[in-house]
Amino acid sequence: MIEIQNVVKKFKRSDENKKTAWKVAVDNVTLQIPANEIFGLLGKNGAGKTTLIKMLTMQLAPTSGKIFYSGQEANKNSVEIKKMIGVVPQHINFDQDLNVWENLELHARLFRMEKLERSRRIEKLLEYMELADFKNENIRKLSGGMKRRLLIARALIHRPKFLFMDEPTVALDPQVRIKIWSLIEDLRNEGVTIILTTHYIEEAEKLCSRVAILNHGKLIANDSTENLCNGAGVKTLEEVFISLTEQGANF
Repeated sequence: MIEIQNVVKKFKRSDENKKTAWKVAVDNVTLQIPANEIFGLLGKNGAGKTTLIKMLTMQLAPTSGKIFYSGQEANKNSVEIKKMIGVVPQHINFDQDLNVWENLELHARLFRMEKLERSRRIEKLLEYMELADFKNENIRKLSGGMKRRLLIARALIHRPKFLFMDEPTVALDPQVRIKIWSLIEDLRNEGVTIILTTHYIEEAEKLCSRVAILNHGKLIANDSTENLCNGAGVKTLEEVFISLTEQGANF
């Protein structure tokens, strides 16, 4: 389980008079993400999703508040917790001069995996992602869908317990999106806790057992899709999302 307790993130900036001001990107968020679930984090651009994810993955430190992974406080156990985290970024960030296998090999070495273990793990993941026939291909020759699957394989190389996926199907055609949906559900069934950010509301409705919605840095909803829809008197998560973010309602 991930526990987020009263987390705030402020950024210093200058106002129009060149005086120091503060922008609150995440505003006193308290949230629990249960283990072995697909948890959706939704919000418009600028809602605070990316900042919260960066704090959860320890790329940023909170201004105040605490984050716990399985009872361990993140800022006191960062090395151990990073071993439990995998990240699938929105943007493709492979080494373009390396082939498929070499990119995975590099990532495995960063986690200090032994040679035999990393070779077996890479082979297994390439087979799982249906990329085994492309292990010697340069990254530049892969399709968009293949690169997305390879991003997931790379994030899984060290067997993380928690997997962060930032818009994993952005700009993909419907057939590839459905394939990645199936992969995500398989990972959940294998015991991986998945935190998913997406602008495709139907994606969250299809995959996530629970969703949290951020607006202007504040948590304005956190519940199962069914409960959110029932509480709003609507049928779809998209209707809930539009109602909460447009009207500023708070469940």
